[in-house]
Amino acid sequence: MMYAALWRALPGPWPVRLAIVLALLAVTAYLLVFHVYPWVMQSFFPTPDPTFAGSDPGSSAHA
Repeated sequence: MMYAALWRALPGPWPVRLAIVLALLAVTAYLLVFHVYPWVMQSFFPTPDPTFAGSDPGSSAHA
């Protein structure tokens, strides 16, 4: 029902409406993948620091 109302609200014949819907889906997917998801992962699931506490960055692990 909601999709029918959105389809009727779009201008033009059905090929133009289809092109508009596909473009909107592509823009939405781009924004989610490249902007929203990385922000959520950085904000709510931070990557742990891989360095060890007390290790000297100038020293070598091999003696």
